[in-house]
Amino acid sequence: MALRGITVVELAGLAPVPFCGMVLADFGAQVVRVDRPGARSGPSRLARGKRSLVVDLKQPRGAAVLRRLCARADVMLEPFRPGVMEKLQLGPEILQKENPRLIYARLSGFGQSGRFSKMAGHDINYLALSGVLSRIGRSGENPYAPLNLLADFGGGGLMCAMGIIMALFERTRSGKGQVIDASMVEGTAYLSSFMWKTQETGLWEQPRGQNMLDGGAPFYTTYRTADGGFMAVGAIEPQFYELLIKGLGLKSDELPNQLSMKDWPEMKKKFADIFAKKTKAEWCQIFDGTDACVTPVLTFEEVTHHGHNKDRGSFITDTEQRVSPRPAPLLSNTPALPSIKRDPFVGEHTEEILKEFGFSQKEINQLKLDNIIEIHKLRVNL
Repeated sequence: MALRGITVVELAGLAPVPFCGMVLADFGAQVVRVDRPGARSGPSRLARGKRSLVVDLKQPRGAAVLRRLCARADVMLEPFRPGVMEKLQLGPEILQKENPRLIYARLSGFGQSGRFSKMAGHDINYLALSGVLSRIGRSGENPYAPLNLLADFGGGGLMCAMGIIMALFERTRSGKGQVIDASMVEGTAYLSSFMWKTQETGLWEQPRGQNMLDGGAPFYTTYRTADGGFMAVGAIEPQFYELLIKGLGLKSDELPNQLSMKDWPEMKKKFADIFAKKTKAEWCQIFDGTDACVTPVLTFEEVTHHGHNKDRGSFITDTEQRVSPRPAPLLSNTPALPSIKRDPFVGEHTEEILKEFGFSQKEINQLKLDNIIEIHKLRVNL
């Protein structure tokens, strides 16, 4: 796989960092998750392909264990607010002095500097500060966050993974690692570049929820079907809109101009009434295979059974029969081969990992005796 031979030390945290580490593991990196003593499981369940060891980083000898790991690692991935790692004597200045090739990735909500940098927050807060939240929502309603996808995973975990890949590539030329300051606020704002670059085009001149791409247009929104399902419509281009109109059983010459914004509310009602007369399956029979840009809104229960997703093998099933999306994108020569094994138990691989990193059995026994590490091997009941 593309990241074969790369070793990542990931400090356990909430959603963004585990997702970043899982992306790296999916594409071949050896990811070691460092869990805290007393932890029962990875809180975000994004541990596919990783191994777990438990180290008490608050104890100086525990911090020394992590320094030894990072001395041989390619990437260090940490989820804490600024200053936490420095307080533990595990900041980039110390770790990169011992390993100049180390890429030190710091993924946080507000970034490593600025007046909000040490404040607590979650996806919705970072989304709000990025400016993006102000543009999401229905007309006349409060802005709403689209789950915790944009800041945590798009602007956070995925953007950080991209930074790590770029730093790894640059290291092939300079031989040196670098520090990555991945801010979820800035990552989310960066994702919204299209909105910033198109401000003068009139695309966003109406209030929230009344523009073409935010639910205002009758040809770019969702409609309820007779059986309580939904269809998504994205027929922006005139030729696609014409196919939409045909599929709905309407005639263009009897309707207002597609881009007549004053007629959009009435057209949305007209379309809604028509969509409500057939089931989701019936609309799929009408629009599947056409360029009308009309697709079913699939539930998690439906998505794995859809023909297109089955054609591509877009979802995978692990040994515990849990389904999840296949890693993307699909590389032709070195595709991701995600693990289908169960997620690791906290501390399951502590001894195994420490031995790989040069710790002797005597050292491991003493660290366990002194409660610096925890070892939780899987017990089999016969």
